[in-house]
Amino acid sequence: MIQETPINSEIVRRKIQESNLPVVGKGSIREIVRLVNNIEDATGKRFVRMEMGVPGLNPPTIGTEAEIAALRAGVASKYPMIEGVDILKTEISRFAKLFLNLEVEEKHCVPSVGSMQGAFAAFLVASRRDVNKDTTLFIDPGFPVQKQQMKVLGLKYETFDVYNYRGDKLRAKLETYLSKGNISTIIYSNPNNPSWICFNEEELMIIADLADKYDVVIIEDLAYFAMDFRKDYSRPGVEPYQPSVAHYTKNYMLLISSSKAFSYAGQRIGAMVISDELAERRFPDLKRFFSSDQFVYAMIYGALYSLSSGVAHSVQYGFAAMLKAVNDGVYNFVEEVKIYGHKAEIMKKMFTENGFVIVYDKDENVPLADGFYFTIAYPGFTGVALIEELLYYGVSAISLDITGSERTEGLRACVSQVDESQFADLQFRLQKFNEHHPVK
Repeated sequence: MIQETPINSEIVRRKIQESNLPVVGKGSIREIVRLVNNIEDATGKRFVRMEMGVPGLNPPTIGTEAEIAALRAGVASKYPMIEGVDILKTEISRFAKLFLNLEVEEKHCVPSVGSMQGAFAAFLVASRRDVNKDTTLFIDPGFPVQKQQMKVLGLKYETFDVYNYRGDKLRAKLETYLSKGNISTIIYSNPNNPSWICFNEEELMIIADLADKYDVVIIEDLAYFAMDFRKDYSRPGVEPYQPSVAHYTKNYMLLISSSKAFSYAGQRIGAMVISDELAERRFPDLKRFFSSDQFVYAMIYGALYSLSSGVAHSVQYGFAAMLKAVNDGVYNFVEEVKIYGHKAEIMKKMFTENGFVIVYDKDENVPLADGFYFTIAYPGFTGVALIEELLYYGVSAISLDITGSERTEGLRACVSQVDESQFADLQFRLQKFNEHHPVK
């Protein structure tokens, strides 16, 4: 270990030992967060923190003022309806029409306690609708906690890294799993966390076609809605619309989050948009767990009722106000978050100028967008080893190893918590890292 690292090496070593992590680089996101917090507290040195995907922007005042008004009106004393307040359901349905070009009835637009709860509820219901279909397929890399949810629920899943199966290759790869007849659901994020790859229309059509062929429910996680900044998805009711599998199949559930696109992560609200056809379908096997075999009824009064009895009352009004402003064309939510793409462009250049390489760099033959995340590697290091080594240089991220990626040399870097005032520090620290670990 080089002694003169930007962060005191003895303190870093001690805090790693105290963390009780068997392998630091395989730690979960929250475990890395805790470890870096402890090092910062002990050294007084601020890290360039890229490990956790949290918003770096202030929430829109439209939402917070609407919440305050709702609280003053006394909603805190009343239980919300599990299926959501009417005004929010209306605006979710409008949002689906104006930004996805989808017709979905309001009753099938349901708020959830963030997309995390939406995914959990989706697994609870969609994975139990057919006794012969008991396995979820993850198109990876993906959000690690969703696999943790599967483990907590005792549900089965399979996974593959999609990077080598783009375009036409995707169909054959999916067929190898779906033809076995045990896949109930497919889940992926688009744009993708952690790689930031985005499925094109051809790929979405392939997924949709196979969903219909094998009667599989697609859970499309749109946590980073409209944040592929290569196209402008910000204008309500005007093409282009956010790409979605929902344009090609009725076997879908969409998870829409307020956390990143609306900078509202702390209030824990998202939305499930269930196709009208899927919502109304009946699956007799659901009666094993729920009082009704109707998909949407089991979702609301079985899964969501059991999980939280609904979303906090006031935040529903806050989210409704933001969506209404967006739907009415008063507030451009995409313009607000473009700063993430700007920061990613600058930060990727800093890394590559100092010996790092970008791991996921293309959408097929098209350069990847600059956005909320990017992926990096350094010659001679595995991702797991690189995580620990970078701690001595005041830089934190997570390993792709925990995301289902086959690119085990890589890390996921999130730009949101890195302030532009830290760019000089980042440049210095990367230069030191490169100096201490010359590329052969």
